[in-house]
Amino acid sequence: MNLSNLKPAEGSVNRDGKRVGRGQGSGKGGTATRGHKGAKSRSGYSKKIGFEGGQMPLQRRVPKFGFKNINRKEYQGINLDKLQELVDKKVIKNAVTFENLVENGLVGKNDLVKILGRGELKASLKVSMHKFTATAKSAIEAAGGEAINL
Repeated sequence: MNLSNLKPAEGSVNRDGKRVGRGQGSGKGGTATRGHKGAKSRSGYSKKIGFEGGQMPLQRRVPKFGFKNINRKEYQGINLDKLQELVDKKVIKNAVTFENLVENGLVGKNDLVKILGRGELKASLKVSMHKFTATAKSAIEAAGGEAINL
């Protein structure tokens, strides 16, 4: 290798082509390839998201309906069969807390949890959670456990 056969690495040199808007002699003067007039020919142009050329945008054409309650509380559901599974795996012994579920990755630390009644619970558990369905509460108490609201 010597100075006569040095060349830049593949893809490192980037030619942007002809400079536009630098006078009539360049062949790309005048409108600088932007056409005549209109918003797109101006500097600083950027169209808004959803802009349809002045036509009424889709999100304004479509009718609105329904109601979103801003005070709604979303609960993460955990069924009794899942609790029984944890007991069978010996992850929990006699008490189920919110912290246990977070540690085992069943719920997030900011979630609200509701115990649901699917499946059957054989173990006697002291369950402390945000909410219970009526069937879940009765099933826990029937198994000799206790359902405590946080």
